[in-house]
Amino acid sequence: MKMKVRLNYRLVFLLALLAVIAVGEVAVELRPAFLRPGLHLFAYVGNTADGTVTAIDLIKLAPVATIPVGAGPTGIRAHPTRKEIWGLSSGSGGSGVGGSGGGYAWVLDANTNQIVARIPVGTMPYALDFSPDGARAYVAAPGSNSVVAIDTASRQIVARGRAGRGPWIARVSPDGRLVVVSNRDDATVSILDAATLASLGVVATAAHPEQIAILPDSAKAFITSGTTDQISVVDLKRRVLLTNLVLGGTPDDLILKPDGGELYIPSSESHGLLIVNTETNEVGDFRLLGMSPTHGALAPETGMLYVSDSAGGDVVPISVDIRQVSRPIPVGQAPATCRLVPGGDVLLVVDTASNDLAVIRTRIAQPSSALGPPQSLITLIPVGPHPRDLAVKLF
Repeated sequence: MKMKVRLNYRLVFLLALLAVIAVGEVAVELRPAFLRPGLHLFAYVGNTADGTVTAIDLIKLAPVATIPVGAGPTGIRAHPTRKEIWGLSSGSGGSGVGGSGGGYAWVLDANTNQIVARIPVGTMPYALDFSPDGARAYVAAPGSNSVVAIDTASRQIVARGRAGRGPWIARVSPDGRLVVVSNRDDATVSILDAATLASLGVVATAAHPEQIAILPDSAKAFITSGTTDQISVVDLKRRVLLTNLVLGGTPDDLILKPDGGELYIPSSESHGLLIVNTETNEVGDFRLLGMSPTHGALAPETGMLYVSDSAGGDVVPISVDIRQVSRPIPVGQAPATCRLVPGGDVLLVVDTASNDLAVIRTRIAQPSSALGPPQSLITLIPVGPHPRDLAVKLF
């Protein structure tokens, strides 16, 4: 005997209405106070396995486009003044705008989520940096031992320079006068004139130099070693090595305090956070964080540093001013790159194993909100395979 099941349409309607209201409440909760009508807040995640970028609307908490950019997208950055996202790819761009068989920089229009330019820069590019005014982009190409400067308005290369062997990262000084390049294969940094890319000096460093942090006054640079527990400190005015500082663990990331007084270094090898006094060039403090802390993002407004623990599957908040470590926030399988949205209300974390983007509320206007306590996971947004780099753009 078959039983007829009567659908309670009023109940279904009520549940759907409650779901819509809940989503709306979350969106309001996440919406930064400065986000006026007509403004947009997006995240862009580079997916290394399929050569795409996932564009995510952070108000709707949903992906809105998947954009093919070319093999191994990396170095993804939001342009400081233009409505553009820039990045690098190491292989052929296929049938896009200005496709090239070698490495190139690509430009994504934030309004249309379309690639509008591809600029050949040399083989195996990895990182990209903008001048303080956004007028130029600088790219080091390890495969060709070169550095290029790109005019971001015309999208033309306006200067070329030679670096050492295997240039990894080109970083522009805050005053816009210098480009500091870490040469991974010959343990040096090249110091170049930002206008012409002419060489101003070469300084020896610890083995396999990689990441670079430059103080706000452009006086000193701190360069990590990719294979040792050292960080090299270089005087940029005299162009000499000051010291190779022993940390006690291989550095995985560099997060500089806005005033330049301290440098925060997550180290998976030491299972914690190393804190360097940039005036004395000494390790001033250490905090044990977890199994494998690797990446971080600092909120200057609150003094909170968020460090991803790739083995522990969580993010650890630290109040850097009082050195207080808070309860970890579970986010997934292998959290890595972290970025805060403007204003610091929301933290975004790429998970390289589960192929998603974790959205974390870092603070709320009313702590007693029914949505939960501050510093909690809001949602996981699916992205492409093997995501790595992340950029955030307000436009």
